[in-house]
Amino acid sequence: MADYDYDLFVIGAGSGGTRAARVSAAHGAKVAVAEEYRVGGTCVIRGCVPKKLLVYGAHFAEDLRDAKKFGWNVPDPLEFSWPTLRDNVLAEVDRLNAAYTQTLTNHGVEIINARAEVTGPHSLRLSDGREVTAETILVAVGAHPAIPDVEGKEFGITSNEAFNLDAVPRRILIAGAGYIANEFAGIFHQFGAHVTLMNRTQDILRGYDLQIRDRLLQISMMKGLDFRFDATFEKIVRDDDGCLTVHMSGHEPITVDMVMFATGRVPNTRGLGLESAGVELDDTGAIRVDEDNRSSCPSIYAVGDVTNRVQLTPVAIREGQAFADTKYGNKPTRVDYNCIPSAVFSHPPLAGVGLTESQARQKLGSVKVYSSDFRPMKNVLAGRQERALYKMVCDGETDRVVGIHMIGPDAPEILQAAAVAVKAGLTKADFDATVALHPSMAEELVLLR
Repeated sequence: MADYDYDLFVIGAGSGGTRAARVSAAHGAKVAVAEEYRVGGTCVIRGCVPKKLLVYGAHFAEDLRDAKKFGWNVPDPLEFSWPTLRDNVLAEVDRLNAAYTQTLTNHGVEIINARAEVTGPHSLRLSDGREVTAETILVAVGAHPAIPDVEGKEFGITSNEAFNLDAVPRRILIAGAGYIANEFAGIFHQFGAHVTLMNRTQDILRGYDLQIRDRLLQISMMKGLDFRFDATFEKIVRDDDGCLTVHMSGHEPITVDMVMFATGRVPNTRGLGLESAGVELDDTGAIRVDEDNRSSCPSIYAVGDVTNRVQLTPVAIREGQAFADTKYGNKPTRVDYNCIPSAVFSHPPLAGVGLTESQARQKLGSVKVYSSDFRPMKNVLAGRQERALYKMVCDGETDRVVGIHMIGPDAPEILQAAAVAVKAGLTKADFDATVALHPSMAEELVLLR
C-alpha cells in the first residue's frame, strides 16, 4: 500500500473546504488544508458575511428616517461615517477568520499558509517550496469575479475591493444585474451615492420569479436608481481628475467616480495544475464532478463554486459534509439540489424557493398561483409607499406547493421556514389549515388567495 503524507489534502479553506477538512479529521483522517489568503474563503472574508453587514448598515438610512413617524427625534440631516462601518465590518471579518482557523486547529487539521498546485493524482507542490503527497485531494478553491475585456477595465473594481474603499463614491456605475449588482446598488444608494446599473439585456435577476424581480425594478427606480438596459461596454476613460466616463452601446456616455464589475464569477482553476492529473474542466473552467463530488481523476474531488453547480455557501458546506461522510465516515451521502432556497439582500430583499410560475407552467402545465400584494404595516405608518408581494405556485392537479417567492421586509427570514414546507411537499390546504400569526407579514402566507 502506498505511503502518503496525508490521507486528505484540501486546497482552499473556504466554506466547502473547511467543512470537508474538519469533518474528515473528526472521522479520523490525517488532513491538511492549504490556503494562500485567509481561512474563511469568499463568504466570510470578502462575500456574503461582510456584505450582509453593509446591508444592515444601509437599512439604517431608511429606518432612521421612518423613526420620526414613530415618535423618535432623529437629527436632520443624518450623518453617516463610512470609515466607522467599514472598520467595524473588517474587524468582524478578522474575528471570524480567527474562529475558523481555531476550529480547524482544534480538530487536528494542519493549516498550510501557501498556494498548492496539483502535480499528479496524489502529489502537490506548495509555494513555500515543499512537495507533498496525499491519498485523496479535494479542490475547494472557489471562484473570482469576472472582469469584462474592455478598454479601461483596469480603472474598475469588483466586489472584492468594495469592502476596503476609502470613501463612498458620489456616483457609481455597477455593471451587471445579478444578486451582487443589485445588493451593492442598494448599499451604495442608501449611503448617498447616485447609482446606475448597466446590463447587457433587459432582465435583472434571471432565475427569480418575473413578478418579484419586476417589483424590485419598480421600487429601485422609485428610489432613484438609474438603469441602462441592452448596454455593453465600449470603453472606460479616466480623466485628469480621476473621473471615469463609460462609453456603452445604445446609450449616451456616463461620467462617474467609480465603476464596479458584477458580471458573474469564474472558477479558480487557472494555474492549479489539474491537467497533470487528467482532471476534466467544462467550458467555464469548472471541474466536472459526479454525484459524489469525484472528478475524472479517481483520487481528486471538488466541492463548492469551483464546480459551478450551485454557487451558494450553504450548498458548498453540504457538499463538503457529504464528501467527508461518504469518504471517511462510512455514511454515503449525496446532496439534494432540489428546492434550494435563495435570497437577494436588495432594498427591499427578495427570496424564493422551488419553481417560479414560468418554470411550473413549462414543467407541470396545470398550475394555480396565489398571491398577496400588500403594504407592510410599518411602511403604512412611516408613509412609505413600497408594497410587498408574496406568491405561491401550486401544482394544479395535486394542490402541492411547488414554489414560494416573495419581496418585502425580512423576506429571506420568512422564506427559510416556508422552504421547509415546500421541501416537504405540503399542499395549499396545509397552509390554509394553519392559523395566522397576527399581526405579522408572514401571516400572508396562510392567507393567500
